[in-house]
Amino acid sequence: MNKKELSAFLVKIPKAEIHLHIEAVITLKSVKKLYQQAFGKKMPAEEQKALFAYEDLNGFIASFIQIQNYFQSVDDFNLVFDDLAEYLCTNNIVYTEAFFAPSAFIKKGFDYGEMVTLFSKRIADIKQKHNITVKLIADVSRTFGCDNAMNNYLLFTAHPNKDVIGIGLGGAEQKGPAKEFGPVFDRAVQDGYHVVAHAGEDVGPESIWDAIKILHSERIGHGLTAEQDKELIAYLKKTQLPIEVCVTSNVFTKKYVQRTEDHPVRTMYDDGVFITINTDDPVFFKTTLLDEFWLLYKKLGFTLEEIKQLIKNGFTASFLSKKKKADYCAAVDAAWQEAERSA
Repeated sequence: MNKKELSAFLVKIPKAEIHLHIEAVITLKSVKKLYQQAFGKKMPAEEQKALFAYEDLNGFIASFIQIQNYFQSVDDFNLVFDDLAEYLCTNNIVYTEAFFAPSAFIKKGFDYGEMVTLFSKRIADIKQKHNITVKLIADVSRTFGCDNAMNNYLLFTAHPNKDVIGIGLGGAEQKGPAKEFGPVFDRAVQDGYHVVAHAGEDVGPESIWDAIKILHSERIGHGLTAEQDKELIAYLKKTQLPIEVCVTSNVFTKKYVQRTEDHPVRTMYDDGVFITINTDDPVFFKTTLLDEFWLLYKKLGFTLEEIKQLIKNGFTASFLSKKKKADYCAAVDAAWQEAERSA
């Protein structure tokens, strides 16, 4: 199959994406609108180019924060959810657990309660119009330290919301080692929330171990460096702790992987690690979930049957009930059979 044929086939299959940042689904068109509203003028072409000219993880995070700074009010998140709905529909993603990072907005004076109220309204709109379920994970952020993360968590618990199901730890690992955020995650686990963490993205396998042992992480975001530690791979295989793999993102930031063909996802999958496929930040890295599956097929030797399993893994690794996971996986099988018949 060529890319067009594979995408035409896979777009018929319902999917889940569980490592996705909602602010990074915002389109350039929406970024330009935010810029116009913030500065009263059109965004210069050179500034557009500079915004997406990062060459490493820290540069990407700086651009991510820069776009957050363009927001002037809670209502600006309507642009985010418009673009999120379009992205999910285009890729036939019927379920997502997406991150949102409140730190930059809280520092700008946004009211957290107003934010999550708007989020829930827009999530309900997406469900009604498209029958897509969106759940959110609050990224307490390693970028600004443990005290800030705890403050974010306390806001999170002060405004309980059925659509916000847990907390995550994102940002540059070198600036905020996972082991420093144990108190926040201990509290979240005690309070009955789900917890996940980015780890092994730009730091070695020790970061993944810390996310597991100190943060109690139920999934690992990226997990790129797990292959450097045979004991860790054995642990991941035994426990089937899900890894949220983001191939294009890892290649783009060029910390450990320079080419798609060199990404360890193939080896990790063959070693029995529980793998899910995600985009991370589709607009920033110029990718989609359909594109990610094409890369697996074309450059990493994944078969169609393996891709089907990876799609089902996305649902299985989610925080859905066992019944809903089974229902979604059955829907994948049914859609796959129908797509094969019509191919």
